[in-house]
Amino acid sequence: MLLRGIVSSPLPSSLRLKTHKNLTVSAQIKTQPTTASSNNYTISDQALESRGFVLRRTIEELNLDHLNSVFVAVGFPKRDPQKIRVALENTDSLLWVEYTKTSKPVAFARATGDGVFNAIIWDVVVDPSFQGIGLGKAVMERLIHQLLLKGICNIALYSEPRVLGFYRPLGFVADPDGIRGMVYSTRKQKKKK
Repeated sequence: MLLRGIVSSPLPSSLRLKTHKNLTVSAQIKTQPTTASSNNYTISDQALESRGFVLRRTIEELNLDHLNSVFVAVGFPKRDPQKIRVALENTDSLLWVEYTKTSKPVAFARATGDGVFNAIIWDVVVDPSFQGIGLGKAVMERLIHQLLLKGICNIALYSEPRVLGFYRPLGFVADPDGIRGMVYSTRKQKKKK
């Protein structure tokens, strides 16, 4: 699978794209965990459960309309549920948090990739009513751990600049080793006069 938008070597400054809305950040992790131990997580699975949350790792029981509501609540455009299903069926790893009182998803993240070397994390969202209590970090820590257990050590994601501070403590940096991400754009290029 070609990971469009990620380059593996620095580009000359004349070819670098300037982005104002999204920023690509990545982590190249040197160590790999040997087990799925939850001792390294900020909040344990048991602590989440005691607060009324259940971690899920499959799309079974995931109501796509409710997930779409979370996407919209954080500012993503509303998506066609059938397209969401296809995207999730083509996802290598995913995690979501269900709030047991409502049986609705309140946090979500997924990753796609080649299954060996590279992965890109997509759609990291936490329902605004549940932000600030550690659910985003809980999902991200576990998703990264899943990827590392597979031996994947080059992990990238796209982020709004305003939330980069959330990803830095998790090991993500902008432009590691001078590597710049690029995104193919279907927008018409402005003609130079």
